[in-house]
Amino acid sequence: MKKLISLLIGCSLALSGAALAQEPTPAKGKRAPEKPRTTEAQQPKGKPAKPETPPAKQPGAMKERGATTERGATTEPVAGKGRKTAASPESATTPKTNVPGQPAGAPSPGAKQQAQERRKGMKTPPANTKAPPKATPATAAATAAPPGPASPAGKQVKGAGAAKKPDPQKVQQIKSQHANFRAQPKPQQVPAVTFNQSRRIEGSESWQGPQYEAFRSYHPERHDQGWYRSHYNRVELIGGGYYFWNNGYWYPAWGYEPSAEYYAYDGPIYVGHRAEPPDKVIADVQAVLQEMGYYKGEVDGLLGPLTREALTAYQGDNGLTTTAAIDQPTLDSLGMG
Repeated sequence: MKKLISLLIGCSLALSGAALAQEPTPAKGKRAPEKPRTTEAQQPKGKPAKPETPPAKQPGAMKERGATTERGATTEPVAGKGRKTAASPESATTPKTNVPGQPAGAPSPGAKQQAQERRKGMKTPPANTKAPPKATPATAAATAAPPGPASPAGKQVKGAGAAKKPDPQKVQQIKSQHANFRAQPKPQQVPAVTFNQSRRIEGSESWQGPQYEAFRSYHPERHDQGWYRSHYNRVELIGGGYYFWNNGYWYPAWGYEPSAEYYAYDGPIYVGHRAEPPDKVIADVQAVLQEMGYYKGEVDGLLGPLTREALTAYQGDNGLTTTAAIDQPTLDSLGMG
């Protein structure tokens, strides 16, 4: 009986040993999944793994990370500089999107960069957000309407666009200085105009008011001395040409003396009812406009192009009709009427 029991136990042990011999080795089965980790650990440090993988290879990469996380590891064995694991805070906050070919919950390619750009956009205000507060009304006004240039003496130059009246005391001083002023012809500096019977003062037809009637009706006429003396009681040689006086204006006396027909301006010159010589009045106007910064030429008593340009600028700045001539409104505005 004992021999039979011993034989059964021996057979049983033999069968158990044969069964154990046919089973695969447990160590090899357990260490098989760790081969990818060993391969990753042997990866050279100079060539870090790319943080983002193409969609075709990413499922395997995510499976490898999942195995590492299941074993409780928080960092990869040897990762490239700046690479973070799946357990890092940044990966936890990275938005997940479903991309075809990727497992659910996996980050899409470039998700980390997009998250960083969104965070930067939230922290950094747009470059032009502070532009509107700087554009204050005062700054806009200064930009839209810059002040006119100033002369070296700090005076307003012609055409600056701001009305300015002369100093009455300065005007009286200038008038007293020119009490005996006499103009001289200067054809080289101020060319003479020529006689043209059909000439009309340009733009005068639109000058409204009786104060401009003399300019609207003016046209040059040529007569001899007898005709002028029979029509006007005052004819004088002034600045190289003869002028006749009529109702507050001096006019060129064309034909009075053909050898003395130097006229810098062909038209009426208003001087008021005191009948002051036209060259003296022109010199007064030139000096006052020069004092105000409008006239840059010489005070010569000749109504040439520079004087007419200065008159145009002064008239425009003071709301007067731009006649480019000495008329009643302009003379009154200058305090010489």
